Amino acid sequence: MTRKQRYDTVIKYFLEYSPNAETELLYDNPYQLLVAVILSAQCTDVRVNLTTPAIFKQYPTPQTLAKATFDELFTLIKSISYPNNKTKHLIGMANMLLDKFNGEVPMTVDELIQLPGVGRKTANVITSVIDNQPNMAVDTHVFRVSHRLGLVTKTATTPLAVELQLIKNIPQELVHKAHHWLILHGRYTCLARSPKCENCGLQEVCSYYSKSL
Repeated sequence: MTRKQRYDTVIKYFLEYSPNAETELLYDNPYQLLVAVILSAQCTDVRVNLTTPAIFKQYPTPQTLAKATFDELFTLIKSISYPNNKTKHLIGMANMLLDKFNGEVPMTVDELIQLPGVGRKTANVITSVIDNQPNMAVDTHVFRVSHRLGLVTKTATTPLAVELQLIKNIPQELVHKAHHWLILHGRYTCLARSPKCENCGLQEVCSYYSKSL
């Protein structure tokens, strides 16, 4: 099977069985999504969604978050992984939004990565989810699934290398959606330790599955 055939099969499968895939983070606007994604680093979306309502109630805008004290905000996110760093990042992010971006969440990767707590992955999430830009955020799920399915080569040993190979081979108009396909597949089917291969509809193209036979 050629790589193009592999991509065609995977895309056809997800278009049929997961046409409306989207982020599981709960948000109402770009600011809220940015807060949620910063908190989600090395933390589950479930835990983030339990935490953000109190944050959004107390700090509904970048202007209010910028005025938060460390202790006030830390109390709200202490159940999240790395709460010290994330508290600093959120307050710093809010202040930079006010100082540099007129209180608005920018919509380019280059601008977003200037914000505290925002790396390339987070910037790709924000721009793809909010603006449907053809940006591919590569987390552990995307990295694992893309390798197991044989969508990327063994030489793609970094998130950036995986990202570049994926966006090269996925139609531009589907990249923002493919990000969610791969994440959700990794979260619920292609698990890290015990993948549910018996429940997977991609066995025929999966390099990992073929090697396990």
